[in-house]
Amino acid sequence: MQHFRRAWAGLCLLALVLGAAGCGVATGRTTAPAPAAAPDARPNVVVVMLDDFSMDLAPTMRSVQRMRKAGASYPHSFVTDSLCCVSRSSFFTGQYPHQTGVRTNTSNEGSSMLGGWPAYDTNGNPERAFNVRLQEAGYTTGFVGKFLNEYEWSPGRALPPVVPGWSTFNTVFGSAYDGWDFASTSVVDGRMRLTQHDAPTASASDSAKDKAYAGTVIGDLAMDFLSANEAADAPYFLEVSLYAPHSRTQPEGHYADDPLFPPMFRDRAGERSCGRVACRKLTVDDLPGFADRRKDNRPRTVDGKPARAWNTVPTLPAAAAVRDLRDRARMAQSADRLITKILRTVGPETYVVLTSDNGFHLGQNGLWRGKGTAYDTDVRVPLLVTGPGVVPGARREVTSNIDLAPTFEELAGLAPAPYRSGLSLVPTLSQPALVRQSYAFLEHTQQTLTGGDPDAAFSGAELDRIPSYTAVRSRRALLVRLDLDPRRRTTEWGYEFYRYGASRWEKRNAFASPKRKAEVDLLMAKLAAFDGCREKGDEPVSEACRGVRQ
Repeated sequence: MQHFRRAWAGLCLLALVLGAAGCGVATGRTTAPAPAAAPDARPNVVVVMLDDFSMDLAPTMRSVQRMRKAGASYPHSFVTDSLCCVSRSSFFTGQYPHQTGVRTNTSNEGSSMLGGWPAYDTNGNPERAFNVRLQEAGYTTGFVGKFLNEYEWSPGRALPPVVPGWSTFNTVFGSAYDGWDFASTSVVDGRMRLTQHDAPTASASDSAKDKAYAGTVIGDLAMDFLSANEAADAPYFLEVSLYAPHSRTQPEGHYADDPLFPPMFRDRAGERSCGRVACRKLTVDDLPGFADRRKDNRPRTVDGKPARAWNTVPTLPAAAAVRDLRDRARMAQSADRLITKILRTVGPETYVVLTSDNGFHLGQNGLWRGKGTAYDTDVRVPLLVTGPGVVPGARREVTSNIDLAPTFEELAGLAPAPYRSGLSLVPTLSQPALVRQSYAFLEHTQQTLTGGDPDAAFSGAELDRIPSYTAVRSRRALLVRLDLDPRRRTTEWGYEFYRYGASRWEKRNAFASPKRKAEVDLLMAKLAAFDGCREKGDEPVSEACRGVRQ
């Protein structure tokens, strides 16, 4: 009965949001009035957050195909920035980086307040996160897995502060990037408690090593939360934040033969270790734009002249790209199994959301290995939703990760907070053809302003040379305004414009093309309008700034 009440409540909530006439039961010529929605009838929500997941991995995962078939898919889904901490800050708050104050992954050990947990905390984001409002409204809120850069602990170091708004907080610290030998937290009576997860010895069996793998531990903690709350009276919200398929961050793996992207041992051998697609079939053909000429991406000045080129290093070799692509697919299989297990455990009466903090490139556009650009490989992420009342099919709505915080608030029966820049996606769950937003905006700050990025061992140089930029993305086009001068107080503008049509990647910078002038002018006007949106913190967002994405 509890599952039925929550499924019915989910359908009623969608109907009420869309202004339906009622949610009663037809009996002859009369309709019984809708029962009052009790607090325990509000829907449960589970979010699975992947790490550095690129869209080229989607075909390898059975759970992705299952969710696409059963629920809503958003093929035009983007993040505010292709950096872990910046993107996750936007996810929690429904705000752009200029609102959160989180611009980079790190604070360079406190010398800068541009990024990492120090910037997130200093700017008051923990209190503005959507989970705080859900908990205050009676939800049991759970977090399991990777949290934010520099929210860390290591032996001899004090534990970080308790984060508000979580009933259960099992963060798994950053040594889990390497797969093994890490610590996790719990909160007991308002105080942080630590659990160390030791790695088995090198001589241990593969199954013993897999049991201690970060993805397994995070999955076990997630299932513990679901077991404790699935039959409870209070509704729950759970975020499961995985490390897969992020690379390890240390030059050497925990075990001697660990690849750069370390999967579970059960997924390291065999043609089907890459999931739905045989490993041998994953090639550079699955990386659109691989090794494309860099010269035709060179930025242009506002008057169309060539500007300073920023992408000037050699392309990632094909052999390395294929190796990494296959290992990332292998790494994604542990996430695939967990998502499938969650879907089977919670059933169709719970909303399940699958997304990622950012994308990843492996040699596309003549790049090396990494993220941070405004290109499709780095900023487009999966967004799939299943649950009660969700009509299956693809949506045309252009979405951003800032739209998820108000979505969760509305599912919980709350009016989204006025400082959220995002727009709730709840109406689109039952109306696949509904389109209210056609643009997404991106903000990126060059990493050389802080340094110390966790990816530095393998892609730090890639991040360092990507300039700061503001960009606007539509379904079919991208305009990027780059600051080609890396110094803090000086600027040198360069522009890139791409139209996605026959090419699924950024084949040629057409900013100076007369044929594209009307499109460029439209997006330049959008950027100018976005420049005027400078609300910060808990300042309410103006209607004009809410409408800039229309």
